[in-house]
Amino acid sequence: MIKNIIFDLGGVIMTISHDEALRRFKELGLTDAERHLDPYTQSGIFGDVEEGKITAEEFRSSLSRLVGRELTFDECKHAWLGYRKDVPKRNLDALKDLRSKGYRLILLSNTNPFMMSWALSNDFDGGTASLEDYFDSLYLSYRIGRMKPDPGFFQAVLDNERIFPEESLFVDDGPRNIEAARKLGFMTLCPENGSDWTGVLSESLSK
Repeated sequence: MIKNIIFDLGGVIMTISHDEALRRFKELGLTDAERHLDPYTQSGIFGDVEEGKITAEEFRSSLSRLVGRELTFDECKHAWLGYRKDVPKRNLDALKDLRSKGYRLILLSNTNPFMMSWALSNDFDGGTASLEDYFDSLYLSYRIGRMKPDPGFFQAVLDNERIFPEESLFVDDGPRNIEAARKLGFMTLCPENGSDWTGVLSESLSK
């Protein structure tokens, strides 16, 4: 019986636009943005800031050197938020409904301080609530020091929440992340970025 539902942020709760993120970083002067940015798991300084190896300020400084001019925090934030296409209301309504039915909702996300400066504010849903208001717990890669599909990231959730994988459904648009969770015994659901997963999720929970 499923008691816990663990969601990814980008591609599930939030529809992402990899192309817009690339465009914005190129606008900053990162001409080879394709080499640095990935839809699922970042590398280089982009991966380092998401894994908590460097701070937001260290990322800003390093990116400034890469593009050859001094960037501000807000310029970096604007570029990262290129990934944010929209946060469909149907997804937020589904989260509220699931919590009202007694499911424990957990977020497990590869993310960074720039994205979270938006998501942890009331701007997240258009001005009324932040990401935190929709979940019981947040596990953010840069805070935990691990990134999906690292099994240790999933294990941190199991250990801290004191839950069992067989009682937990993991929802992520990344096939590699889904495979890692499945190997640990989680039930899984892999919707495509931006798709309406609410009906499929309800069907999975009713089985």
